Amino acid sequence: MADHIATGETPLITGGKTPAQVTADVFGPLDRKPTWLWYAAFLLAASALIVGVVSVTYQIMTGIGTWGLNRTIGWAFDITNFVFWVGIGHAGTLISAVLLLMRQKWRTSINRSAEAMTIFAVICAGLFPLIHMGRPWLCYWVFPYPNFRGPLWVNWRSPLLWDVFAIGTYFTISLVFWYIGLVPDLATLRDRARGLRKKIFGFLSFGWDGSARTWSRYEVACLLLAALATPLVVSVHSVVSTDFATANLPGWHTTVFPPYFVIGAIFSGFAMVLTLMLIARKVMNFEDYITMKHIGAMCRVIVFTGSIVGLAYATELFTAWYSGSEYEQFAFNNRMFGPMGWSYGIMVGCNVIAPQFLWLRKVRNSLPLIFIITLLVNVGMWFERFVIIVTSLHRDFLPSSWTSYLPTWVEIGTLVGSFGLFFTLFLLFCRFLPMIAAAEIKTVLEHPERDAKDADRRAA
Repeated sequence: MADHIATGETPLITGGKTPAQVTADVFGPLDRKPTWLWYAAFLLAASALIVGVVSVTYQIMTGIGTWGLNRTIGWAFDITNFVFWVGIGHAGTLISAVLLLMRQKWRTSINRSAEAMTIFAVICAGLFPLIHMGRPWLCYWVFPYPNFRGPLWVNWRSPLLWDVFAIGTYFTISLVFWYIGLVPDLATLRDRARGLRKKIFGFLSFGWDGSARTWSRYEVACLLLAALATPLVVSVHSVVSTDFATANLPGWHTTVFPPYFVIGAIFSGFAMVLTLMLIARKVMNFEDYITMKHIGAMCRVIVFTGSIVGLAYATELFTAWYSGSEYEQFAFNNRMFGPMGWSYGIMVGCNVIAPQFLWLRKVRNSLPLIFIITLLVNVGMWFERFVIIVTSLHRDFLPSSWTSYLPTWVEIGTLVGSFGLFFTLFLLFCRFLPMIAAAEIKTVLEHPERDAKDADRRAA
């Protein structure tokens, strides 16, 4: 503790916790019955999921003609949802892999929930390419499975195929990384459980014994997986961006899309992590573990990435003007001042203006204001994808083909269902598995005697 006092640094974990207290605080809620708040949230999320199941079932039985698409607007709501959910999943990989390699200790309180959020978001994203196939029961056609009919004649130029491989790779690495990090805590659950639960957790923990050799292998595995997962932060959303950048359409055909999409994904992902963590911090009494230092660090990431997103918007406008192309200039003029200019205003207001308030210390110290800003960022990032897709399509090269777009109840129900699936999975995760990586938290606990000796040694 003397080390923090000498440097004036806020400790990562407050309250002078011991390892035994960390175990009791993190695993205690799993031993108790859920509160009425959990049941109410689960009922709401499950109801939204049912709406989505009904919508998707109806459109599969009837056909994708149930969407509000037309000859001009061939992509709209569901592609918007796909790109949105892929972006939400990026914060988990960044917190888990990149910050681990950079030895950022503040990640320890939020990495478990961020990793779980990544997996659930990728599951939500993976549903939309499946739906877009039109005949989802033939989805195995895009997989490189052995067959006796000669080579697989997949269309490698199809963005749908790129998305399948990007999502598949991202989900596999994220799931393995999340599970490996969960093994020490599964062993703790095994030691605390009885009967059938003890056998289940004993099987899932792979015989973890906590020895020095086991910990050494565990740390090496985490570092190797982090090094493997780090390129995915850049590559996955770059692949998604090429769905648009390779098209010869004003507003899409630009080289800024890959870095622009990656930064936007990190921006929206961190906003979603902070939204969930603020709720969990209050409901599950994790104030000593998710401290204002963690919240402040995430706010700084949101301000940084939000500023880059604003720069990307300005770069697009400058490029359209400097290109001298009347088509590019019209596309962006229509995007801002056309019939759907209201969506562009929402995008800029939520993604560029709202995060700048986090420069103010009073705002960063106000949890309700931070929560509101993160919600606005989530809304703004969804509208960003909507603006890119719909406003670039609804007025193309020929004025005779100009049209408008209005989503049907099927598309709205699918969007609601994706949020229902995400929150249903997240609530189940909170109920049955530890939200905080207790084993990693114990590595950053305060040690008064050691800290005092370190402070005296530096003073000498």
